[in-house]
Amino acid sequence: MPKQRIDKIFSNLGLLSRSECSRAAKYGHIAVNGEVCKASDAKADPNVDVITYKGQQIDTRSLVYYMFNKPAGCITANEDKYSATIFDYIKDTRTNLSAVGRLDKDTTGILLITNDGDMNHKLLAPRYHVPKTYEALINGRLLESDIKFFERGVDIGDEKPTLPAKCKVLKENEDGTSLAELVIYEGRFHQVKRMFEAIGKPVIKLHRRNFGPLELDESLEEGKYRELTKEELEKIKNCFA
Repeated sequence: MPKQRIDKIFSNLGLLSRSECSRAAKYGHIAVNGEVCKASDAKADPNVDVITYKGQQIDTRSLVYYMFNKPAGCITANEDKYSATIFDYIKDTRTNLSAVGRLDKDTTGILLITNDGDMNHKLLAPRYHVPKTYEALINGRLLESDIKFFERGVDIGDEKPTLPAKCKVLKENEDGTSLAELVIYEGRFHQVKRMFEAIGKPVIKLHRRNFGPLELDESLEEGKYRELTKEELEKIKNCFA
């Protein structure tokens, strides 16, 4: 990766504005590979060079990848005036992080967060048909005819029907509700809820268990996140091979 200006590196990380970085450099608070950097327009490789601020090494990697267990009640957005957002839970201050797709405010489960724009685009691109697996608590019994209906694609009021989806019953409850598993290959607005509404069995509760080849880490509590492992990143890359 080409070298970048020190002030740009700090700005992208959300640590210092460019003017703040300029002052920090003049005061000798920034060092690159052990050498004090007095000019904020000096350049460094964020993926190779060791950069410190006030003696503390900072994480300057250009690309990061997180798995987040989204709780109900938070919005998939960078900021909101009225509700908590996913970034109220993420401590990484990088200014270019974004979620891969969205989950509704009341939907829980796996959400990927990265600043790798190319991977983000590919994971959402219809031509790659990356599967997303949901567990939906619905009001009613799921019939064989409903399952075949989903397999053909569903008219949810858009210009085109949904892509064929896979659905099966996981559990039937005594109160007349059912737990269903639904695998879709695109990510339209409120798609899962609209698909179940189309068969007259609205969603009561929705949880995303898998995104592509990745399954939500069972040890990851709601509201917590962790970096993806090398093995998990390799699985994602294989989606596009």
